[in-house]
Amino acid sequence: MTFRPSVVFAKFAAPAKGVVFVFLGEDGKPGDKAALADPAGVLARAVPAAGFTGKFGSVVEILAPEGGAFDRLVGVGVGKPATLDEHAWLKLGGIVAGALRDAAEATVVLDVPGLPVGPRQAADLAAGVLLRSYRFDKYKKTRKDEAVDGERPKKPAKVAIQCAEPARARKAFAEAEAVADGVFLARDLVNEPANVLGPLEFADRARELASLGVNVEILTEKDMKKLGMGCLLGVAQGSPRGARLAVMRWNGGRPKDRPLAFVGKGVTFDTGGNSMKTASGMEDMKGDMGGAAAVAGLMHALAARKARANVVGVIGLVENAVDGHAQRPGDIVTSMSGQTVEVMNTDAEGRLVLADALWYCNDRFQPKFMINLATLTGAIMVALGVHHAGLFSNDDELAARLLEAGRATQERLWRMPLGPEYDKLIDSRNADMKNVGGRHGGAITAAQFLKRFVKGDTPWAHLDIAGTAIAAPSNEINQSWASGFGVRLLDRLVRDHYEG
Repeated sequence: MTFRPSVVFAKFAAPAKGVVFVFLGEDGKPGDKAALADPAGVLARAVPAAGFTGKFGSVVEILAPEGGAFDRLVGVGVGKPATLDEHAWLKLGGIVAGALRDAAEATVVLDVPGLPVGPRQAADLAAGVLLRSYRFDKYKKTRKDEAVDGERPKKPAKVAIQCAEPARARKAFAEAEAVADGVFLARDLVNEPANVLGPLEFADRARELASLGVNVEILTEKDMKKLGMGCLLGVAQGSPRGARLAVMRWNGGRPKDRPLAFVGKGVTFDTGGNSMKTASGMEDMKGDMGGAAAVAGLMHALAARKARANVVGVIGLVENAVDGHAQRPGDIVTSMSGQTVEVMNTDAEGRLVLADALWYCNDRFQPKFMINLATLTGAIMVALGVHHAGLFSNDDELAARLLEAGRATQERLWRMPLGPEYDKLIDSRNADMKNVGGRHGGAITAAQFLKRFVKGDTPWAHLDIAGTAIAAPSNEINQSWASGFGVRLLDRLVRDHYEG
C-alpha cells in the first residue's frame, strides 16, 4: 500500500488554501463554523441552484469560490443528523477522500448543523479518509498516470480536520488508525500476486508483527508432520513451495486469562488440485488466503492499539497446486485429531487446512473461544450474495456478539444452520468422514466438517467470507479488489466484550 494521506486535527480557523469541505444538513444549510470557510455566502446561492437536497452522501462543489483563496469549496450532505452512527462517519470520511482528486491540501470543517460532534466522530471521519484512500499500485511502474479504480491518481494529500477538541480527537484517532493499518495489511496480502506471496513469504510477513510485540512462531512441514497434520500437508504436497503454520500471540490481558483464538485459511493460490477449476476466474484464487490475511490484519490492529486481551492467531499456509505428487480424489488422510478423511474433491481443500489448524489451536491453547475465517465455498455466495458473510456457530452468545459487531461495523453476517441432518451427509463408507457432502447445502456441510475438529464444548464460530473478502462491490470506504473484511468486525468484537 503506497498511498496514504496525512491527517491532522486542528482548531476552527479560516482555511487558507487547497480544498475545503463543509457539511450540510437536509435543508442544505451549513453549521455556524462553515462561515469561516464561506465568508461571501456562496453556498447559500449554489445549493438551490444545483438542486442540492442535503441527502446523505450528496455533494455540491464550487470552484474558486468568491471571498476565499482556496481552490474548491465542497458541501457534503449528512441527511438527518440524528442518524449519523459510527459507520456513517466512516462513510463521510470516504466521501471526502473520494472528492480530493489531485488536491495537495484539504481542510474539513467538522461542524454539523444541530449536532454536537465529538472526538470519536472526528476520529471515525479520519479513519474513513484513510480507508478510502488505499491503493494497491506497487506494480504500476510505467503507467502510474492512469486512473486507478475510476479515480485519478495523486500524491498523498495533507488533510486537516478542524474540530472542537483536536487533542482528544488525535488520541481517539490513534486507535482508529491502528485498526485501519490492520485492514491495509489484510488488503495488501490478498492483493499480492501468488508468484510473490507463497506460504513461506506469507510466513515472513507474519514474522514482521514481532515489531509490534506479537510473539510469532512458524511451524515447518517437519514440525507439522511430527504433529500428525495429514490433512493440511496433503493439500500442500502438490506444490514445491512448502507449507507453514504461523502462530501469532498477543498477550495484552492478565497472565492467567485464557486467550481468544482466531484461525485463518491461507491457501495462497488454489488451482483446485487434481479436481481442477476452470480457467475462467482462476486468477482470483490468489485471494483464497483472505481468512489468513484477516487474522494477520486483526493481530496487527490489536497489537498496535495495545488491546487489553490475550489473543492467539493461527493461520495454515499452503498452495493447492497440481503435479505428479498432488493429492488425488479418493485419497484418505489422517488429521492431527486422529480422525480420517476421504478426499472426494481436492478443490474442497480449505476445510482440510482448517481441520488441522483448528485442532492444533484448540489442543494447545484451550482458548475462551475459536473463530475461523475462510474464503471457503462458492455456495455461501449463492445463498447470501456478496453483502453478508455466512456465520455458523455452536454457541448462541458468541453468534449474537458477532452479529452485533457486524451491524456496528457494517461487515455484516447472517447466521446459517447446523444440524445432524447435514452432518450425516459427510459420513464416508471408507473413512471417518469425507470432505464434501454433495451438491446441496455446500456451505453448511463444509461448516459441519469443521465442527468435527472443535473439541467438546469450546465455543466456536466459522465465518465463510468468500463473497465479502475479494471482488466485493466497492463502497465509500473501499475501492480495492481486496476488502480486508473481518479485521474491523473482529476488532469490534474484542473491544466490546473481551477487554478487561
